[in-house]
Amino acid sequence: MLLAIDTATSAVTAAVHDGTRVLASESVPDARRHAETLTPTIDSVMAHAGLSPRDLDAVAVGVGPGPFTGLRVGIVTATTLGLALGIPVHAVCSLDAIAHEIASRGEHGEFLVATDARRKEVYWARYTVRAGGVARLGDPAVSTPAALDPAVRALPTAGRGPLLYPADFGVVVPVTDVDAGALAGLVVHRLEHGGELLPPTPLYLRQPDAQPSAAQKSVLS
Repeated sequence: MLLAIDTATSAVTAAVHDGTRVLASESVPDARRHAETLTPTIDSVMAHAGLSPRDLDAVAVGVGPGPFTGLRVGIVTATTLGLALGIPVHAVCSLDAIAHEIASRGEHGEFLVATDARRKEVYWARYTVRAGGVARLGDPAVSTPAALDPAVRALPTAGRGPLLYPADFGVVVPVTDVDAGALAGLVVHRLEHGGELLPPTPLYLRQPDAQPSAAQKSVLS
């Protein structure tokens, strides 16, 4: 049994996969309360699947790119579960999980995934559907929508990017956030076919908004 979670986008999402199909999946759109929402969401899908933590064989997690605070909630939770249960933790790029869901719907050709990076920017990556699955064309990146090549922006686009910046993108693909069921399916596919699996390390692409002070200040001054 595989538990999959992701907190890289505006949805907190969890799912249980038995290696063949999704047994339970739940997503809660909440871009600001990842820490408060994730554990109840995990408990809910585990209960719906009729499982206890000891029934799990592995954990899967999306490692972004995503905003600093929300992203680390999912990764820390996945890592902690893996350590506590003595099971492996498999990680994938969260944009890849969105792309996998699009490909599983029977879409063909090239498309773009662009998620909210705040600061009026998007995290993005370009994909193409090929025989046997979907392939990412290059590394994930972060930029303002206007900085993207016009030919790239004209591609059908999933994620919240085209909803936030409709004037900058082409046809909207109606998949806005990561779904843990699709993430679980992607991990199972890669385990079976030798695809890329990552360590559970955050893929930030840029420094977090909050930075520690470079010098300590005296409390007496």
